[in-house]
Amino acid sequence: MKLNTITNSYIVKEMLAPFSINLLVFTFLFLMTEMIEITDWIVNYNLNLFTVFKIIFFTLPWFLMFIIPMSVMMAVLLTFLRMSNDNEIVALKSCGLSVYRLLPPVLAFALFGCMLTAFITLYGVPQSKTALEKMAIQLAASHADIGLKERTFNDAFDDVMLYVNKIDTQNKKLIDIFIEDKRQKDIVSTVIAPEGRLFSEPENFTFHLLLSNGTIHQTNPKDRSATSIQFDTYKLSLDFNKEIESYDESDKHREAMSISELRQYMENRAGKEGKDQDYYKAKIVMHRRFSIPIACLAMGLIAFPLGIQSKNAKRSFGLVLCLFFFLLYYLLLTIGYGFGEDGIYPPEIGMWVPNVVMGGIGLFMLIQTGRERSLMIDFFARRLQRLAALINPFRRAS
Repeated sequence: MKLNTITNSYIVKEMLAPFSINLLVFTFLFLMTEMIEITDWIVNYNLNLFTVFKIIFFTLPWFLMFIIPMSVMMAVLLTFLRMSNDNEIVALKSCGLSVYRLLPPVLAFALFGCMLTAFITLYGVPQSKTALEKMAIQLAASHADIGLKERTFNDAFDDVMLYVNKIDTQNKKLIDIFIEDKRQKDIVSTVIAPEGRLFSEPENFTFHLLLSNGTIHQTNPKDRSATSIQFDTYKLSLDFNKEIESYDESDKHREAMSISELRQYMENRAGKEGKDQDYYKAKIVMHRRFSIPIACLAMGLIAFPLGIQSKNAKRSFGLVLCLFFFLLYYLLLTIGYGFGEDGIYPPEIGMWVPNVVMGGIGLFMLIQTGRERSLMIDFFARRLQRLAALINPFRRAS
């Protein structure tokens, strides 16, 4: 009993270091994919570093939702890979400990990852998404050019539609502008200008469009009248206060909703008209918040036998197999998301099938390892090495 306790404690401690390192490395890699956009915010939109760090902080939970299961998998694999190469697994077996007796610390560690991921999906992601939505409104008011997108109809303001063909961020100029203004009663104004500039008043949540050399077309459907006015300069003021004041809990994105809010949202969407795509998307979000944490258990179950049986194979091959299984899980999850979103099959199936498949693979590998049967890792590693040796001469020749 004492040996079991010592062994379990030892294995858990051994997994903590690779887990922490992998968590930091994968988080850094995910953030690197956003570096171009982050640099764009700093250089072109003059956002201060504190604001940028806040944005990064609020986006981290979304990344961690996928990073934690992968880090759990890599931690289990690397721990047992090292123990196998150092013949510690052989020593433990000689002391009467079977493979199944080494499983409890793995399950406990995977359960820790499961709870950590569940906290992220149930609380971290909704809270950070809500904070990002509010922050986006504040930023759009103080840095209006962030909210504008090229070749997109921007309808952030009541009764005003804005279209910009091109945004020159260096010179702060808007090129080829189209505006439809319905703020005047019974009059629709269409403003077309080849260029303009954007000026903000952050303290008043207001910004102004200063347009040059354009035309205003006004129509009155009631009077059946129309007028056209050409201008050298025209100033259009837009108040963002209404957007800030009108934001409430009902405006939440699905990712920002709690479980109870998602259920209420689905009840509202599944009305007399039947279930629509928004209903299925909300159901996917709800089931994903529970299915992704459970993936930690499935990933740990796969990595455990992989680490034990990769002793004679190259260390990198075990890592490649680990990465392959994670990508397979992510592929199944993506397929499930796509089909579930369109209602081809129930969203819950799309979100839980990847766990069932990966858990089944892990269970099969565990049973094979427990029976001292090979997973043929060495066989496949040797075949890949021979294939690489055959390809190398052709690479050199080219």
